Formats: sequence, C-alpha cells, structure tokens
Amino acid sequence: MADQYAQSGEDSRPTETPVIRWDEPPEGPVLVLLDQTRLPAEEVELVCTDASALVDAIRSLAVRGAPLLGIAGAYGVALAAARGFDVDEASRALAGARPTAVNLAYGVERARAAYLAGLAKVGDSKTAAAMALAAARALHQEDAEASTRMAAHGLALLDELLPGGGHRILTHCNTGSLVSGGEGTAFAVALAAHRQGRLRRLWVDETRPLLQGARLTAYEAARSGMAYTLLTDNAAGSLFSAGEVDAVLIGADRIAADGSVANKVGSYPLAVLARYHHVPFIVVAPVTTVDLETPDGAAIEVEQRPGHEVTEVTLPQAPVSGGGGGVPVAPLGTQAYNPAFDVTPPELVTAVVTEEGVVSPVTTEALAELVARSRRAASGLGGIG
Repeated sequence: MADQYAQSGEDSRPTETPVIRWDEPPEGPVLVLLDQTRLPAEEVELVCTDASALVDAIRSLAVRGAPLLGIAGAYGVALAAARGFDVDEASRALAGARPTAVNLAYGVERARAAYLAGLAKVGDSKTAAAMALAAARALHQEDAEASTRMAAHGLALLDELLPGGGHRILTHCNTGSLVSGGEGTAFAVALAAHRQGRLRRLWVDETRPLLQGARLTAYEAARSGMAYTLLTDNAAGSLFSAGEVDAVLIGADRIAADGSVANKVGSYPLAVLARYHHVPFIVVAPVTTVDLETPDGAAIEVEQRPGHEVTEVTLPQAPVSGGGGGVPVAPLGTQAYNPAFDVTPPELVTAVVTEEGVVSPVTTEALAELVARSRRAASGLGGIG
C-alpha cells in the first residue's frame, strides 16, 4: 500500500526532500520515496508499506537509477521482514521489477542473505528483520561513499584527458543525487568539476520518451547552480559537429563481463558520435554494476516499456486524455518500439570510472581484476592502490 504527501523547499542542494528514507511511525515501518514522476513541478513523497507498493513505484519510475534501485530493493526486503510478509516472495517480486538493472537484484539479495543469516543464527524473525534493515542501511552508506570516490576519480580522469579545465560535458538521462545514496555517478563528476571551477557547460540530453534529462538532470543542475543547456536528443549530432562537446559522461544499469554497457536508450548513439568526433565516452558506475555473470552485451536482458510512453506525453500537473494517462501525440492505435535501454560495446567506451578506480581500456580481464580487488578490499584482504 502506498500513500503520498507533499513537501517542498528551496536551497542550493539538488533536493531538500530525501530521495529515500526508512521511517517508523506508530502504525508500523514504512519506506518513504521522493516520487520522481512528479518532478520538477513538486516534491512529493510516496509512502510504501509493503513490497508490492515498492514494486509499483519501481516500475512506474517513481524511484529509479541503478544505485538507488539497489538501495530500494534492500530496504524493500527489510520492509517485508519487519511487516511479517513472506521475504522470499517479496525478494522475487522486487528483483524482477526491472530486469536490466543489476543493482536492484544485488540489493535485494544482500538484504535477503542478512535476513536468512539472522534466522539461522538466532531463529528469531524480529532479529532477522533488524539484520536485513542493517544490511540496507549499510548499502545506503556505502553507495554515498562510493559516489564521492567516483566523483574524485572521474574528475582526475577528465583533467588528464582534457588539461586546462573548461570542460564541456554532455550527459544523458539522470545520474545525480536522485539515483544514489550520495551525489550520483556521472552527474557527480560534472558537479565536482563545477565546484572546482572547471565546468564550462553541462549539455543535458532531454532523454525521450520520459524526459529524465529535462525533468530531473536540469532540475538538479539548476539547484546546484551549474551552467547547463538542455537539448533534444536528436540535436546531439549537431552539437558534436560544432565542436562543442569535450566529453560524454553517462551512468550504467549493467556492465557485462566483456565491458558492454547497458544504459538509458540513446546512450549507444552518443557513443558512436563520440567515437567519430574523437571525444572521450566515459561510463561512471559503482563496482556493483559490473555483472561478471553476464558474459556480453547480447546476454543483457533489455526491458521493454509500454508503448504509451512514446505515443503520449505525460508531464507533472498536466491535463491528461490518453489511454496511458497522458496527452496523445500519435494516432490512436499506433504501435511503438520502446526499449528502456540500449547496449554500447566496449570498444566505444573510453573508460569505466568506479569508486575503486578507472578501467581503460575496457577489457574482460581488466573488469574481472577490478571486481576481484574490490571484493578483496571489502573482505579486508587488500585494496586498490
């Protein structure tokens, strides 16, 4: 069950309302989300009292973005445990809500494993639920710390590739604090450049059909005082041709073992443009986004979204008349091709920036070594220099 209430504020931060938080009112624990479908018109919180409500929020994109989906998935398992629901059933539903984003399944499994470990250790469901919640909170904190480290690694790479500063960065979709426990992935790098006085312009792809760039990235850029310009996705080629792009920075929902990158649809054309125009194409994502169990790009399951997202336009607080709840922009009965993601092959990726360092060139061996070293660091056996 979900409910909504509004909260808004004005300050220099991307959003005053937490993007995700655990709350424990008298009637029982809840997971509270900033409803991203209502931005930028208003900041409205969506309150989930069970895993099914969270699944609906994930599918509707009220909560979105690979790192945040992992955090939400973990909290969803903790919520099911705390409320006395079937944890395995909730875990399956949550993990399958958006199949391309590997972080979602990772977060779900991490909290589920903590819950099962608690049951095995003490046999008490209340204690096991507390352990699941602790796992979710730990993941939340780890993601915030990873965001800071990705920003530092990414900015250092930009300064290495583009000495002199004055970076003109093109980004796609939304990769800021709205998708993270911290300040984001690719957007966090641009924000770090801005704070250091080295960002000349952030080019923001509109990101059709759901306008995550226009609604969310522009919202975050404006709130952070960044110099930014919005463009339609199909204007990117003109921008490259005019020599106005120094680097492309995007996030990722899954990185296969060979370095193929699944990201918001429209990313692959940018990679092709970047290669033709000799512009660095940089992917910024936490190590948890690297999925060594997926061998290559062809093995990545690409989510297909409803056609009405293309044939109708839905904007916050706009009047609706279409069958999908939006304003029709195509003839009734028009079929639509609407993949949520596309896959960029590794040979088009200049570098993958993670919290543990930079992989360049992007190869199977380099990614495997990165993941192995990250796991050793997490277990206290060593780290990355």
